[in-house]
Amino acid sequence: MATANEDIFDDFLDERGHTTDSPSWERDYNKKRCPDCGGLHGLDASTCSVCGWQPN
Repeated sequence: MATANEDIFDDFLDERGHTTDSPSWERDYNKKRCPDCGGLHGLDASTCSVCGWQPN
């Protein structure tokens, strides 16, 4: 749960063009693509086997 200070900080960043959403898997046809390294994985993947990235 976000606190009031986090909401203010997110609003500040949003107004200046920064993304404040938690990164998640990108989709590439029937695969998941890691947003950090671009590695492709099956739809059941929960961690990137290339760089170790995990969604929050």
